[in-house]
Amino acid sequence: MHIEESDIRDIVGKITDLENEIGKAIIGQKDIVRQVLIAMFTGGNVLLEGVPGLGKTQLVKTLGRVMNLSFSRIQFTPDLMPADVVGTNIIVKDDRGSGSFQFQRGPVFTNLLLADEINRATPKTQSALLEAMQEHTVTVGRTTYELEEPYMVLATQNPLEMEGTYPLPEAQLDRFMFKLLVKFPSLEELKGIIAVSMGGADTELSPIIGKEDILKMRSIFKEIPISSAVEEYALKVILATHPENEEAPPLTKKYVRFGASPRGAQALIAAAKVRAVMEGRYNTAFEDIQYVAYPALRHRFFLNFEGMAEGLTTEKLISEILQSNLK
Repeated sequence: MHIEESDIRDIVGKITDLENEIGKAIIGQKDIVRQVLIAMFTGGNVLLEGVPGLGKTQLVKTLGRVMNLSFSRIQFTPDLMPADVVGTNIIVKDDRGSGSFQFQRGPVFTNLLLADEINRATPKTQSALLEAMQEHTVTVGRTTYELEEPYMVLATQNPLEMEGTYPLPEAQLDRFMFKLLVKFPSLEELKGIIAVSMGGADTELSPIIGKEDILKMRSIFKEIPISSAVEEYALKVILATHPENEEAPPLTKKYVRFGASPRGAQALIAAAKVRAVMEGRYNTAFEDIQYVAYPALRHRFFLNFEGMAEGLTTEKLISEILQSNLK
């Protein structure tokens, strides 16, 4: 696919319009909005972590409106069953009284799925989302159903120290392209949030792009060039999260139990290409890898007992890796 300079200018313009329109309903959180858009344009899923009331649900609803996408919300609770997520076969009787099975689609059949407070459901129910997140299909019985593209899961979770939560399994965490930490707003942002939420009337939002635009933009982003040096740098960052790797920094060797998977490398490179275009550049740079490293890797490697006991964070380790001389 040949990419013209006008294609890049057109995409940058649309993304700017998107960010401005989202900004009417979401006060602050500009980095979060940008990173969610990066994930959308690479076909990835996003895990949003933060205490209740920070606008995580509002962000997902706003995305659906400005991108003209169908939207479903599932409130995860301890008694939620897998069939409540993907759907189930029900018996339907015809006029003659004979019955047949008919598949009743669950809320997973949509473009944007908000899995609200995903870590409040049991691991069995959480795992019902795995196939949808990775393969964009749902299998019930012997039948596999395709999900409509574009498809994206945005899950929210409360920090694990809060009561009544279940840690997400490593296999499911790895299927999230980004894990984003939603921070508490500043004083000025709080004033803006109060002004918008207490104003009475709903914020009017216009659709900026649609399904066809998103799919076309995804195909263009895949073709953005990346030099062998930048690609190798991304792979070295992944290897540096593995304690058995000779070139890993001392903190990794001492405190990491498992390193990032190959999905982490795919996420780094794909997301860096989108970020480069968002910055108005036609090629991927080292700074793009460094920008997406935190959201792409903070949930993909795990500390050992010693690291957790000393209060070390994956952010600190990522910072150490990026500061080491890997280029």
